[in-house]
Amino acid sequence: MPTRHYTFHRQLDKLFEKFLKLGSLVEDRIRKACECIKTRDPKLIKFVATSDYEIDEMEIDIEEECLKILALYQPVAKDLRVIIAIIKINNELERIGDYAVSIARRVGDFSKDGTTTLDYQPDYDEMARKVITMFKLALDACAYQDADIAHKIFILDDDVDDLRSRHYAEVIEEIKKHPEAARRLIDCYILARHLERIADRATNIAEEVIYLVEGEIVRGEFT
Repeated sequence: MPTRHYTFHRQLDKLFEKFLKLGSLVEDRIRKACECIKTRDPKLIKFVATSDYEIDEMEIDIEEECLKILALYQPVAKDLRVIIAIIKINNELERIGDYAVSIARRVGDFSKDGTTTLDYQPDYDEMARKVITMFKLALDACAYQDADIAHKIFILDDDVDDLRSRHYAEVIEEIKKHPEAARRLIDCYILARHLERIADRATNIAEEVIYLVEGEIVRGEFT
């Protein structure tokens, strides 16, 4: 029995390491996607837009490992909550990776569009900084299983929501002035929307960490 217990925790530790590695990979893609918005570097855009297979493969591998551990060891209590949290957060990480890809591809479309001389140049810097900070906090909360860190994310999520609303209001005003550029302007707003969705996913991760640590379901209480 002790040997079985040791083997289980050794496999769980390896799973957790792989899970955190996926988190670091997703963070890298978020940072690069935000850099794409700022620089419109075609090489960086192409890299982010075509490299999501790495995240997809790791996400599948982690989920399969979780299911294998559940079947072999039938964990209970805190150990069970750890695996459930990993399964749920694993899916959130994959979706965040998808948003990073979508950002890069949309920026790439901007670079190819020479049909408009639109002067409107939205500033995404503050929003990008807050989203990256939220995701970094989410990773730290996971790594240290720290509910206090997780709670900090909810405040930043409100800030990101406000910035998204500001972008929306700006775009509506620009469409009134330049209806011929409506499609391009809507694309500008969608970039802000993608950033907000990354922030929402980081908030979901925070909720799962709180459940893992405290055993309390807080989903939706901070929205």
